[in-house]
Amino acid sequence: MLRFWYVIIISLPYIIYYLAKGSYIEKNTERYSEADRYRVALHVIHVMKRNGRIRTSVTGVENLPAEGGYVLYANHQGKYDALGIMDAHKKPCTVMMDAKRSKMIIVDQFITLIDGCRIDKTDIKSQVEATRKVTKEVKKGRRYIVFPEGGYFHNRNAIKEFMPGAFKCAVRANCPIVPVLLVDSYKPFEINSLRRVKTQVHFLPAIYPEEYEGLTTDQIAKLVRNRIVDAMQQKACA
Repeated sequence: MLRFWYVIIISLPYIIYYLAKGSYIEKNTERYSEADRYRVALHVIHVMKRNGRIRTSVTGVENLPAEGGYVLYANHQGKYDALGIMDAHKKPCTVMMDAKRSKMIIVDQFITLIDGCRIDKTDIKSQVEATRKVTKEVKKGRRYIVFPEGGYFHNRNAIKEFMPGAFKCAVRANCPIVPVLLVDSYKPFEINSLRRVKTQVHFLPAIYPEEYEGLTTDQIAKLVRNRIVDAMQQKACA
């Protein structure tokens, strides 16, 4: 958390500007396209990376579908995860996030800026509504980041089991599923150090509807997790 608060403190002038900009955009949404919002979001991420001394290497961009909406499913390690993926994903995308975590200062404004989906994991109704929202928007061409582990707690590069329910939106939208491997993504905001850190984002080959047709969400969850785990093991042996 040391780096997190360090970035907040040294970036305070920009954060004040950003909060004001986000509030203005929220009140004038008709003037800003998703691409406009995403450019602002990427600028925020770049400032955080620079001030936080964070580098992120990226592979597999060629695996991203060229057209239409899709869902990116990644292992979850910490607060930097979605930022790292977005920084690597140049086309507009957004994220499904735990409602409680999304209410933190700055995070709240950021999720509003990218028009993300907030989900209360303790409320079945909220989960159903979130799945419907993501399904509907992906069908219209939006791209979502989802963390099927459901959370993180000092798991670092260990990958927990994936929740089958997280894959309902992709199945119902009949869209490509893009597995994403994050490596060392916990380092920026979990390790109490201000030393330079490097994280990795690897976009793995997309799984198209014809490949997962007929599979249950439990089987799809295991399929996606196995691909991410295999990629993690390959990185460890490299």
